Amino acid sequence: MDFGLVYPALVAGRLLLAFAPLPDALKHDHQLSSPLTSYPRLQEGVYLFQHGIDPYSGGLFRHSPLLLSLFSTALPLNKFTSACLWTACDAISAWALVKIWRARQRVSQSSRDSLIAAIYLLNPYLLLPTLALSTSTIENMLFLLSLMFASQGQSSPSLLALALLVQLSLPSAIFIVPMILLLLSDPVSRLASPREFNTYLSSILAKLGLWWYFFTEMFDHFRPFFLMVFSAHLLIYVLPVCLKFQHDILYATYILAGVYATFKPYPTLSDPGLFISLISLFPETYQYLRYPIVTTLLHLHSALLLPLFHHLWLSQGTGNANFFYASTLVFGVSNGAALLDAIWAGLRIAVGNLPEGYELIQK
Repeated sequence: MDFGLVYPALVAGRLLLAFAPLPDALKHDHQLSSPLTSYPRLQEGVYLFQHGIDPYSGGLFRHSPLLLSLFSTALPLNKFTSACLWTACDAISAWALVKIWRARQRVSQSSRDSLIAAIYLLNPYLLLPTLALSTSTIENMLFLLSLMFASQGQSSPSLLALALLVQLSLPSAIFIVPMILLLLSDPVSRLASPREFNTYLSSILAKLGLWWYFFTEMFDHFRPFFLMVFSAHLLIYVLPVCLKFQHDILYATYILAGVYATFKPYPTLSDPGLFISLISLFPETYQYLRYPIVTTLLHLHSALLLPLFHHLWLSQGTGNANFFYASTLVFGVSNGAALLDAIWAGLRIAVGNLPEGYELIQK
């Protein structure tokens, strides 16, 4: 399929869908946006700021000052500008993903370009948060732009996009090291022939994350300690992953995106959606995935449980927080299963095909 025809058609379809009369309940769905990415809270903060009230004084507005200054001056929020801007962010993200694929293959264009763009633009985990106008869409765009520029060896724009991303979402700091290493190397696949490179290394709301239930149950005087532990937890994965996949830093960045989606403090569906879309860059690993069907079914199972238990708890009142947290655990397991499968495939490809009667026990 011709990328020049498919890509504009997909973007036009997304734009028409953005202007469709969708229910406003999407904007308040905590599976699609968190208190840190909520569009109604962004609107409230902009309104307070424009009327001379500090939006951060009440504790409800938690968006970045960058977004506050942007949407209170240059880009006023309304139905038309919001639909166009959020669709444009997804369009830029899909285009950046295609450019990363081309840089990895060292080609100017390929037959997979249309498929990669479609995987991103038609991914329901990314489509629904965009329709809910979650600012996680902007964060995904900045991540993919930083990754695209790093794959092309352009350090200044890559680090600028990464700096903006970290300012919007502090846990994104785990991408600083792999992004710098990618700038010092190249995105070409070396998973099948790994070797070392001495150049670079030898509030109580229904949130989808794994944090919130712990903090509702613990004593207040323990809260600062565990908040520090949980926040620092993401950092421990950076060095081991970058060392293990030092021969292919783009793949290491992909693995860290899965870690980010699994353990982010305030995740939404767009976080695993980004991780799932990035797998389109690594078709050489598909045959080495161990349990893709199980992982897919786990995601489907959690996607059905999350809205059901959320409704039972907060709307019907026939359930409680334990119900919803159980579904978030299933969601976490599905993300973890996808992450482990990706790690296994990235390591297993170096072994190649085994002789008949042999089985790989440990790599």
